[in-house]
Amino acid sequence: METQDSISDYERKRGKPMPSKAHGYIQLNLGVELAAFRDQYTSFSELTLELDGREITPDLSVYPKTDVDLVHDEVRVTDPPLLAVEIASPTQNVQDLIDRIEFLLDAGVQSCWLVQPPLRTVTLFPDTLDGTTVSSGSFTDPVLDIEVSIDAIFDPDE
Repeated sequence: METQDSISDYERKRGKPMPSKAHGYIQLNLGVELAAFRDQYTSFSELTLELDGREITPDLSVYPKTDVDLVHDEVRVTDPPLLAVEIASPTQNVQDLIDRIEFLLDAGVQSCWLVQPPLRTVTLFPDTLDGTTVSSGSFTDPVLDIEVSIDAIFDPDE
């Protein structure tokens, strides 16, 4: 069991385990896929949200198309995104991720994805914890109305 002393500053500040190599790979692949929709949406990696008095940092957050002020940056955002993506790290348990997703949905996020690299699955939670898991082909997020290929997330070179 991890003690408070063995938890890194990264983990303490973000309230989640430090990402792994596979986690970073999947996060970048998802970012590339979401960039295809940049005419409709603006995506952020590791954006800290302050929702209902709690700070939480999803792996990816997607908002309606917005300008980003590079001169007057924001450290925390109080508006919930349309979509929050959580990518499982090797030391994270699924219940912790489900709890995070439940909080995000309750705080106004309209859709959440839980990506589990070892299982090569994406579970979509549009509005509720009644999720749909996809492991092949592609899926359409019902809130954003965007289609994403499972292969593009897990095997972009194939």
